[in-house]
Amino acid sequence: MRAMILKEQGGIENFSLSNIPMPAAGPDDVLVKVKAISINPADAIVRENPSVKWIFNGEEPMILGWDLSGEVVQTGVNVKEFVVGDEVFGVVRHPGHGKAYAEYVAAPASHLALKPKNITHIEAAVSTLAVLTALQPMRKVGIHKGSRVFISAAGGGVGHFAIQIAKFYGAHVIALASESKRKFVMSRGADEFIDYQTQKFEEVVEPVDLAIDAVRTEGHVLRTLNIVKPGGTLISLWSGVTGEESKKAEALGVRAFYNAIQSSGEDMKFVAKLLEDGFIFPHISRIYEFEQIPEAHKEIESGQTRGKIAVEVC
Repeated sequence: MRAMILKEQGGIENFSLSNIPMPAAGPDDVLVKVKAISINPADAIVRENPSVKWIFNGEEPMILGWDLSGEVVQTGVNVKEFVVGDEVFGVVRHPGHGKAYAEYVAAPASHLALKPKNITHIEAAVSTLAVLTALQPMRKVGIHKGSRVFISAAGGGVGHFAIQIAKFYGAHVIALASESKRKFVMSRGADEFIDYQTQKFEEVVEPVDLAIDAVRTEGHVLRTLNIVKPGGTLISLWSGVTGEESKKAEALGVRAFYNAIQSSGEDMKFVAKLLEDGFIFPHISRIYEFEQIPEAHKEIESGQTRGKIAVEVC
């Protein structure tokens, strides 16, 4: 089968389109013929950063990717939920060696859900890690009707899903993005828009119950803490909360933490229902061919992607 392997961590020149043996489904796995995958900023970070080489578990070849949608072609002996021919989607082995950049993936059945019939494989593949990145921490902190929610990087992959999920729970959403994405984020359901290029959000946003910080810029968490109510929560989606940030949060009476998503078939079933009922829907900025994965990485690294990037596999 074809797979986009990583010869070593570093630049996109380290990608190699190769033919490797097809994996076999273990007792608790299903073998998926992959139709589409998704590219995330985290993919590029893992590709270039040797400090997170642990993700590959010392396994060779190194194959990036966690998001997929496809068809079950083989089931392990313990798998009861899926049968050959089922269309499935999900986030595979996150955090860990997902190996989704391939034509076939042996995936834990417990990480997948049936793909809704009203969406394509492309749409399903992009509605995976980015959705869980927003959904899992929101459910953890207990978002509810009337909550005031601030979402930074609201026009990106996670951000545009975060708006829709927050609105599903009945929240009032304040979106932070560039002016060029104003119409886009408002179309996703945002109630208020802040242009980060011309406004200091911490000076104009009324206190919020929940802030979802998806900006990697140093000092952004400290700025965002200023708009969270005492008793409220800040969720960092990029990195652990530093000592300085923790001290400020404690002084303000704010709970602040970093949330790393975990693969979950149960959560994917919930996502499938949201997609099926039309409560969330992905925006796909571009679809690449499988051999164009290096180009897709260049785009995701620009930080300017609107919504999601998808790759059609077969």
